[in-house]
Amino acid sequence: MAKSKSNRILSTPSENARGHLLYVQEVGSLESIEPHISTRQNLNSYLFFVVTSGRGTLSYEGQIHSLETGDCVWIDCRQQYAHESSKEDPWNLTWVHFDGIQAGYYYGYFLEKGCRFIFRSYDLSKFTNCIDAIYQCQREEKPFMEFETNQLLIQLITYCYQANRQENGKVTSIGNKLQQIRNFIETHATEKVSLDQLADLFFISKYHLAREFKRTYGCTIGSALNAKRVSMAKSMLRFTDDSVEQISMQCGFQDDAYFIKVFKRAEGMTPLEYRKKW
Repeated sequence: MAKSKSNRILSTPSENARGHLLYVQEVGSLESIEPHISTRQNLNSYLFFVVTSGRGTLSYEGQIHSLETGDCVWIDCRQQYAHESSKEDPWNLTWVHFDGIQAGYYYGYFLEKGCRFIFRSYDLSKFTNCIDAIYQCQREEKPFMEFETNQLLIQLITYCYQANRQENGKVTSIGNKLQQIRNFIETHATEKVSLDQLADLFFISKYHLAREFKRTYGCTIGSALNAKRVSMAKSMLRFTDDSVEQISMQCGFQDDAYFIKVFKRAEGMTPLEYRKKW
């Protein structure tokens, strides 16, 4: 007797997708009829699945995790893993196996930000609809299918980040304050802004602020401030006749040489080269 009913599509990426994009290896849904264990390891793949109904377990990284309806899971299949449906309440799953040149970076960034590989979402339909769209895209084999699939996989990953931030109370509690600080940086970029100043203004430990800001935005406060200043400088270089020295000062850089260094690091060229090219 069959242990499960599955509806899946297996896909083989083109050379272009393998070298440049995120791509689907397998996508589908499963309805368990009776318990069975699926065990794999050393797969060059990342697996994301949603428990749409029922219960089961996941064995991963040496631990057994109980899963139920509404749980989302994102794991690295290079690690040994196994999952088994409950006998009393067999589960239904919707899943996608994917890989790609940037897949490892996305997953590493996900873990680096303190995200959990098992999490829940306030809006599960975002995940299931996204996987359904990936499935339809693969089934219909539309023109530019691999580009569309790449976009959908990035959207799915973005949902994973967002859901973890919503679920993590520590991040949520400071989220509004970090946004206020980000807004302050945007509106005071031409002024002298320091970590100590921000900590005093927003009543937060500067060490906690520095850590949570980088965890949330992926960059330091200094980098965010310089990025805003460089954006302002680019506009002035293109749409005014002001000198590099004048622009440096207007954008909050007190030293021309430092301005040129920061600009070149961001754009790969000096301010004058940028002005000439654009």
